Amino acid sequence: MSASPTPRRRLIRPHQPPTNDRADQERIQKLRKRLELAHTTLARWMARLKRAFHAVEKIQRRMSRIEKQLARSEK
Repeated sequence: MSASPTPRRRLIRPHQPPTNDRADQERIQKLRKRLELAHTTLARWMARLKRAFHAVEKIQRRMSRIEKQLARSEK
């Protein structure tokens, strides 16, 4: 057995003629529809996330205000 392995054989395949154009168009149409659906789903989730994030910020501000009031009243 030699120290360097022999290079792998490279398969050269003949160029395939384009397949059924109508099938390709249908596949592309399906992919575009899936992309559109994913985009609307993401937009919906981003809106939910933004609302939740702002709700958390609001609660944190309220807690901070209460903590400051407590600190002032305990002095």
